[in-house]
Amino acid sequence: MFLVFLGAPGAGKGTQAAVVAEKLGVAHIASGDLFRQALEKGTELGKLAKSYMDKGTLVPDEVTIKLISERLNAPDCKGGAVFDGFPRTIDQAKALDNMMANRNSAIDKAIYIEVPETALLKRLTGRWICRKCQTPYHEVSSPPKVKGVCDKCGGELYQRTDDTEATIRERLKVYFAKTTPLLDYYKAAGKLASIDGNQDIKKVSEKIIQALGRRSTKAK
Repeated sequence: MFLVFLGAPGAGKGTQAAVVAEKLGVAHIASGDLFRQALEKGTELGKLAKSYMDKGTLVPDEVTIKLISERLNAPDCKGGAVFDGFPRTIDQAKALDNMMANRNSAIDKAIYIEVPETALLKRLTGRWICRKCQTPYHEVSSPPKVKGVCDKCGGELYQRTDDTEATIRERLKVYFAKTTPLLDYYKAAGKLASIDGNQDIKKVSEKIIQALGRRSTKAK
């Protein structure tokens, strides 16, 4: 089974993608992780991506698509994969469809985790991150045991400068403008499943599994 996960910043897309991938026993392909790994390993694609990131410009679709294509060739992707953070545009969605077609397969579902803007703002403005290990916390839903200190490594927690309400509102505005055509694309293909993400993490996972035609979140 091959799935695409969509959701605004703060919707819990990454969390749900990881949970569902584990429950289904398929690979979790997070585009952000692919970029970090490519940079750390110093691969040709990693160096190319870095050249754009250093300039503060977006990495071109062709570079991102090559990274995704390489990852799809890994043995753990034969039985399926959950795409997290890709595609972000119609062109990327079409490129992914072509990749799948070349493998005699196709995207089964596009899962859209829907959360109201007011809830997204509440989630994002309360977010804190560890400087050392990057573990995320939230002052309401998942606070650290000791304020300002990471439970895992003892590192200092900080709040990103772009986590102010005004900045977040603008980020959400841009996200929805770019994502609406993508939602329409998968809806037209009969593959879009909208899930209410404004509830408990476990319940969201259960709803996703149900939308995939699975009986229980315990089954892989």
